[in-house]
Amino acid sequence: MSEIVRAPEGTIVIFVLGGPGSGKGTQCNKIVEDFGFVHLSAGDLLREEQRNPNSKDGDLINSYIKDGQIVPMEITVKLLSKKMRESKSNVFLIDGFPRKLDQAEYFGKNVVEPCLILFLDCDKEVMKQRLLKRGETSGRIDDNIETIEKRFKVFKEESLPVVEHYEKEEKVRKIPCNESVDEVYLKIRPIIEGLNK
Repeated sequence: MSEIVRAPEGTIVIFVLGGPGSGKGTQCNKIVEDFGFVHLSAGDLLREEQRNPNSKDGDLINSYIKDGQIVPMEITVKLLSKKMRESKSNVFLIDGFPRKLDQAEYFGKNVVEPCLILFLDCDKEVMKQRLLKRGETSGRIDDNIETIEKRFKVFKEESLPVVEHYEKEEKVRKIPCNESVDEVYLKIRPIIEGLNK
């Protein structure tokens, strides 16, 4: 796998953070449709790498995901950096990353600092129901009640401090997202529009 490369000057990155099932991927798809961002899902990239028979990291990724744990950041940042270079774009939505404070610092130092963090704030019970519903058809090894509970615990202990870190830098926009997809997007859209002003 190619190494981590710093993003060119003028690259715009928005981190989309939120608990498992808060709607990150769904909202990113709507932003991509309206604003032309390239959407990179850390989870999707890891699952893709996990299925790649030539990957030297596949088995390692598999064991972390299956256990609801966070994959070592060097692997995730390498995958994100590679996709950013391949895309030839300079505007990115990265969802499900960073999941720990050291990942945030590592990405900022080695790739680029984010200009904005969208934090999708959702009740645990709502997220659980969404994930169980998705699990009926997703085929994902982490959409089961045992792993979901582990993921909630990891999110609370390790990912919420990332949001708090960026709040100190006044980069976080908190979006309540228990409502429908369209209602949540109505709150997000003006924030993205405001970036160009």
